[in-house]
Amino acid sequence: MSGPYVTVLGIAQDGGHPQAGCLAPCCRDAWGDPGRRHRVSCLGIVIPGAGAYLIDATPDLGHQIHDLGVQTSGAGTFAPAGIFLTHAHMGHVLGLLHLGREAMGAKAVPVFAMPRLLDFLSRNAPWSLLASWGHAAWRPLAAGRPVPLTGGVGVTPVAVPHRGELSETVGYVISGARGRILYVPDIDSWDLWDVPLEEAVARVDHAYLDGTFFDEGELPGRFAAVAHPSVRATVERIQRRAPELSGRVRFLHLNHTNPLLQGGGEARDLLDAAGCHVAREGERRPI
Repeated sequence: MSGPYVTVLGIAQDGGHPQAGCLAPCCRDAWGDPGRRHRVSCLGIVIPGAGAYLIDATPDLGHQIHDLGVQTSGAGTFAPAGIFLTHAHMGHVLGLLHLGREAMGAKAVPVFAMPRLLDFLSRNAPWSLLASWGHAAWRPLAAGRPVPLTGGVGVTPVAVPHRGELSETVGYVISGARGRILYVPDIDSWDLWDVPLEEAVARVDHAYLDGTFFDEGELPGRFAAVAHPSVRATVERIQRRAPELSGRVRFLHLNHTNPLLQGGGEARDLLDAAGCHVAREGERRPI
């Protein structure tokens, strides 16, 4: 694309796909076939001629920085112009360690995060060492306050309800002259959000939403402890309240048990009938 765009760099939940310790059919083929694997959910923001940013620092950050580097520079070395974080869970902050001396040895990469998350990172090793040794530079965020980037692009954190053991949680609205993107990979419940889901989707061109589990029977005994709205419930809500918005919805952050990772079947038929989508790694959307 000739102008700024968002690119999908991963669609799996924090543990990736296949997931550690899983020998069940949902992961068995992916262990044997790299083409069936999926990286942890992450978006890239590319501003041609001015650099690229990441939203979230996943365990797959090395591959995702490589993908951004190929798109923007293609040779030599590459570091992101900045990293925006959603919250403190493993799939969203562990990748920061790639910036350190054991890996990239990066130079003061700006890392944008909300106050509780910045406090957690600055007080706890090994993340605290990234700033102490000059590999990362912490940048505070405030919910609802846009961060202006070059090229007329803005990134606005949006507070969402999600398990807050270590930090608050935000999603992001990424906006530019050609489009607006919503990114909410983790939320406990759409009903607990102070923004009606339909209104949030109506304000953007594409909405990348929490699709962790397809339905509540997918992870017996653990679903309540790791609360997320099911894909089925989200699709039914959109169809009931604002069916004209279905085509804007793209699910990611899919757990390794989610049948949508397998391709076809009843789960994909439900999405196709509703007009919703599963995000694809590598897809690009103008902003």
